[in-house]
Amino acid sequence: MFRHNLAYELKEVLRVKEFVLWLMLFPIILGTLFKVAFGSIYTKELFDTIPVAVVTASENAVAEEFLKGMAEEENPFLAPEFTDEENAKQLLFDGKVEGILTVGESMELTVSRTGIVPTMLQELVSRYKLYETVIRDTLAKDPAALQTVLAKLSAEVNACRDVSPSAENPDVYVQYFYNLIAMVAICGNMTGLHVSTNNQANQSQLGARKNCSATPKGIYLTAGLLGSCIAQSVSMVLCVTFLRFVLRVNFGGNLLLLYLAAILSGCLGVAFGFFIGSIGKMRHEGKSAIAITISMVLCFLSGLMMGNIKGILATKAPWVNRFNPVAVISDSFYCLNMYSDYRRFISKIVTITIYIAVFTVLGVLFTRRKKYASI
Repeated sequence: MFRHNLAYELKEVLRVKEFVLWLMLFPIILGTLFKVAFGSIYTKELFDTIPVAVVTASENAVAEEFLKGMAEEENPFLAPEFTDEENAKQLLFDGKVEGILTVGESMELTVSRTGIVPTMLQELVSRYKLYETVIRDTLAKDPAALQTVLAKLSAEVNACRDVSPSAENPDVYVQYFYNLIAMVAICGNMTGLHVSTNNQANQSQLGARKNCSATPKGIYLTAGLLGSCIAQSVSMVLCVTFLRFVLRVNFGGNLLLLYLAAILSGCLGVAFGFFIGSIGKMRHEGKSAIAITISMVLCFLSGLMMGNIKGILATKAPWVNRFNPVAVISDSFYCLNMYSDYRRFISKIVTITIYIAVFTVLGVLFTRRKKYASI
């Protein structure tokens, strides 16, 4: 009896149009667009030496020696080209240099774009201005202390605890693919929603027949949830496989653990939809709209549509993504990629498992409590 119901539920899931569209076709389309948009950005921003144009507005021996010293290092950070202002602007316009350093009483930076390299140049100039101010003040007040000050400025200060990262793929844009997988997982709520509504007599004729049947409701629910989890797991495996081996997105970490996290995440989406479908007497279409809306909001907060939203929330409201299931799913992939130990990854997997258990138990309780005066 159970196997018959399980086979029936698997066939039923495959007939759900939303399943084929959102969980099969949509990740392929969106993943391809992400690859086209972000696939080469990080690679282009990797560098060995940054070419810059240097324009001397007035004599500043300290700044000139600083730049020459950086260019003479074994692995130089900068490759300065000393030129006039007009030629420097042309070099910047042609993309032959990343920025223009104007040396006068201090040092100013001009760039034509945003990104990792311009940000690092800005940080370099800010650090130089700070050091220059300290050195000039020392020379003015106590020249004898200059060597001590220089030694302290050169000393490496580390106020952070060392963490061993695996850094298999430090590409910051891979987070969009993490969130894409998380979106596919949470959209599994569509199948879970069907399980719930198909077991309620007031939602469908199928639900009415099931409630009149001699088969215990527990068998229907178990078969439905298991069938949905199997179908969703297949969808998650296909999504990860397409991204990893067709689009060649490097997720880093252990591939088997990546699949495990994806499958559990898909089961979380099913349990989430089952929970929503078990609440209230609203029709299936209304509950489906609510489930999709909630899913998209959670995906937005996790960074699918706006990459820096996670950082903003971490500063302003860190509790939001701490309880956001989509963010937890995305973070599990991030931890698997970036950290050599599995402590953080395991904590995320435990959280996902807890969510699955809570949503499933609540869904079962709400579903089993429903009584019907007539069917």
